[in-house]
Amino acid sequence: MVRPPTARPAVPGAGRLGLLEPTAADSLRELAWDNVESIPLLWALSRSPDADLALLTLIRLREKLGTEWAALDSALRSETSLRGRLFALIGSSSAFADHLVADPAVWPMLRRRELPDRAELIADLLAAVGATPESGAGPMIHRAEIHGPESIALLRKRYRDQLMLLAAIDLAATVENEPVLPYQQVGRHLTDLADAALTAALSVAVARVCPERPVSSRLGVIAMGKCGARELNYVSDVDLVFVAEPADTEATRLAAELMSVAGNAFFEVDAALRPEGKAGALVRTLESHVAYYKRWARTWEFQALLKMRPATGDLELGEEYRAELLPMVWNASERSDFVADVQAMRRRVEDLVPADMRERELKLGHGSLRDVEFAVQLLQLVHGKADEKLHVQGTVEALAALAAGGYIGRDDSANLTASYEFLRLLEHRLQLQRLKRTHTLPAADDEEGMRWLARAAHMRPDGRQDAVGVLQSEIKRNALRVRRLHAKLFYRPLLESVARLDADSLRLSPEAAVRQLAALGYADPTHALGHLKALTGEVGRKGRIQALLLPTLLEWLGDTPNPDAGLLAYRRVSEGLDDEIWFLRELRDESAVAQRLMIVLGSSAYLPDLLINAPETIRMFADGPDGPLLTTTQPAEVGSRIVAAVARYDDPRRAVATARSLRRHELARVASADVLGMLDVPEVCRSLSLVWVAVLEAALQAVIRSSELEQDEPAPADLAVIGMGRLGGFELGYGSDADVLFVCDPRPGADETIAVKWANGVAEQVQRLLGAPSTDPPLQVDAGLRPEGRNGSLVRTLAAYEAYYQQWAQAWEVQALLRAHQVAGDQELGVRFLRMIDAVRYPAGGVSADSVREIRRIKARVDSERLPRGANPATHTKLGRGGLADIEWTVQLMQLRYAHEVPELHNTSTLESLDAIERAELLDATDIALLRDAWLTATKARNALVLVRGKPADQLPGPGRLLSAVARVAGWPNDDGSEFLDHYMRVTRRAKTVVERVFGG
Repeated sequence: MVRPPTARPAVPGAGRLGLLEPTAADSLRELAWDNVESIPLLWALSRSPDADLALLTLIRLREKLGTEWAALDSALRSETSLRGRLFALIGSSSAFADHLVADPAVWPMLRRRELPDRAELIADLLAAVGATPESGAGPMIHRAEIHGPESIALLRKRYRDQLMLLAAIDLAATVENEPVLPYQQVGRHLTDLADAALTAALSVAVARVCPERPVSSRLGVIAMGKCGARELNYVSDVDLVFVAEPADTEATRLAAELMSVAGNAFFEVDAALRPEGKAGALVRTLESHVAYYKRWARTWEFQALLKMRPATGDLELGEEYRAELLPMVWNASERSDFVADVQAMRRRVEDLVPADMRERELKLGHGSLRDVEFAVQLLQLVHGKADEKLHVQGTVEALAALAAGGYIGRDDSANLTASYEFLRLLEHRLQLQRLKRTHTLPAADDEEGMRWLARAAHMRPDGRQDAVGVLQSEIKRNALRVRRLHAKLFYRPLLESVARLDADSLRLSPEAAVRQLAALGYADPTHALGHLKALTGEVGRKGRIQALLLPTLLEWLGDTPNPDAGLLAYRRVSEGLDDEIWFLRELRDESAVAQRLMIVLGSSAYLPDLLINAPETIRMFADGPDGPLLTTTQPAEVGSRIVAAVARYDDPRRAVATARSLRRHELARVASADVLGMLDVPEVCRSLSLVWVAVLEAALQAVIRSSELEQDEPAPADLAVIGMGRLGGFELGYGSDADVLFVCDPRPGADETIAVKWANGVAEQVQRLLGAPSTDPPLQVDAGLRPEGRNGSLVRTLAAYEAYYQQWAQAWEVQALLRAHQVAGDQELGVRFLRMIDAVRYPAGGVSADSVREIRRIKARVDSERLPRGANPATHTKLGRGGLADIEWTVQLMQLRYAHEVPELHNTSTLESLDAIERAELLDATDIALLRDAWLTATKARNALVLVRGKPADQLPGPGRLLSAVARVAGWPNDDGSEFLDHYMRVTRRAKTVVERVFGG
């Protein structure tokens, strides 16, 4: 038997209404809403953002109202507007639910058709404390009749009532088909209410400070920030600045009392934007304000003045303040420190937010409200001097003005406005929940919090996602759009000014384009504009891709130490790879590649030519499964590939050209990874050393192979190359030469004279081929450390070396041998050479006292004579105080003294020798740490100098753009070159104290 379908009850139950509390059904019965007549009420209740909270509040209201509940119940049944406002309010805000329950008789206020205007708000707040106009003062100066402690509660209650009315009207559309309040109207009404609150607070202050006499001081109250721009939040600090004539004790007390009353009754009042911040006087005269801004103010202070507005107090004085300071605002972009200040301010804002909170932060995170406001204000500062139509305060109004003036695209303005208003809506809803100042979205796993926010923000399911899914999609979409438009906002109009990309777009004038580029950090904006024109002028598809890429590329370049050089380098790379179809596609499809390339090009003069000649390296800027491809290459494998590739050629020139080409790729890889902070100092030095060794090996083999083919007989001698100095220690930098010794050993039956002559010819040819002029970084093979220096034979036999070192070796030559290491040529001969010199460099019993004195004497001469004229000994990375020479000579003296006892000191690496000294407890661990830190710091700085300047250098520059670039490439966390320099000098100064004690003692 088939049962007939059960008829669905006409009256929805608690479950169908989305009520989760177990007592919900009983509560509905208690309200007498569990009947057909109450169905509209029930469905309206179900649409409340938190229906359970709304129902609980209704029960509490019924209890408090008693017999008067019937009037509210009747009104809710007949007045859709009231129903929407009340249910939305008490389901969105527990704070307003409590406020209404505390004084339920105020509910008729929610019936009001229109919001009160500014004048009515001021009158209402003043009436709360019985304030009357102060005779002889301006129209906004009143004296409160009630000014004791009770005035705070009265003001708080009246302010909260007015705030509740606005919130109810703002929220009503989430429950009933009520008009949606525009964002700008909400912000303006909140600002009017804040002005009224400040006016009332000032009336109480007047009564407290001047109880028996009229006010004698003129006090202007200047609103700043969101209050000044008339775009205030529901819960926000109100930023104020005070100007007075005279700025006497009375004026200061009035300002302080106003802040105290307002802070206790309404909202936090912050006067930190005043001159000198919290350390400055609370109240100043107009003349004092003007003097400060003319002489001392920073760029961010002028940016803050964009939003200044007389709010209350002496409005005439406030207008005088605004008239005096506003012209300075529009001249701020011409200040010499404008770009640096703007960039530092943006980084400071970003650093305020912990990394794990940036996706949840509506105000300061990525794609946040601050991104929009910062971008808009910067464009206003740049173009406002030439265009008075940009002299507006609100963010939305400024976006409209920028679009009307052609400084940004109309579509971009509309999209950014929509995203800004959406993010502000979420901010308002979050603040209304508990009337707390917050900008943080619920955590991803807070399902209840996200569900409430989705309903409070009037999100509706779209057929594919529920309301929470729609909200999350909208948050991501708008944050992404803000981030994208943040880049386009500055650069798309620049491209429109040099290439017609959109027939409907307005074009920046050349003057405006130059101003904008200058404000973005370009030192030569005219040339930068020429580069943009050339890049977007490429024919066909390439030009279109460039136009698509450049807004983002230029933003990334703008964050580098030298955007001008970076843009020129990008143009050169683009033109150099004009025939490589993969290049632009790679930048378009791999954002990591594009961003890293811009960082490299805007940071280093060393790399552009390398990348043009080794373009495949750019592909390695991508990420692989194990991390960035730049770091997955093994340097030893690179060396093997170089030697194997060169072995195919009999012609030494072609062989060396091939070795140079492969070296170029490896240099480009290592330098790029270094600039991007992917390699530490030892990894960089080892990689550079291994590629040098491979090139030496390849060149030596090629020349020997060519000689044997030419003479049609085997080589008469074995030949080995001994690395010296940094090459021997595998600690080469970008600007290092290869210090070597050439040693030969005649083969059995060969004439020694012929063998040595042949070996000299081979060594000379290797030096000549590697040292030939080239666009690549030079390959200088320096054999100046050989016996008798440059006057001695380039190549000696093993026996000749042994005879020389046993009879003639000077102290400095013995010291130099500490870094001798076999690097190329005949391995067995190289090892025999090293064993032979071990007795010289690691003498039994340690180095003699005479030799120690001689080494100290030579070091003193080096310090006094080899430092270049005009060099600063505190910041010379090689020969300066606590620099590389100091550390290395100290380590080498320890080796000469103790290597016969400590086999671990038979090591050519400075860092590894320091480790051995520490393990052997020859020096205190603290001293070792200071020496190690100084060596790493100086090496990093020296390498960064070469990367930034593109040529070898040892002297750190003074404060300025070049030093800031060196600091960034050296891994300093910001652009403050002075901080980096202070750190460098502090580290090397501490190391010098150890050097003086150990080396000098």
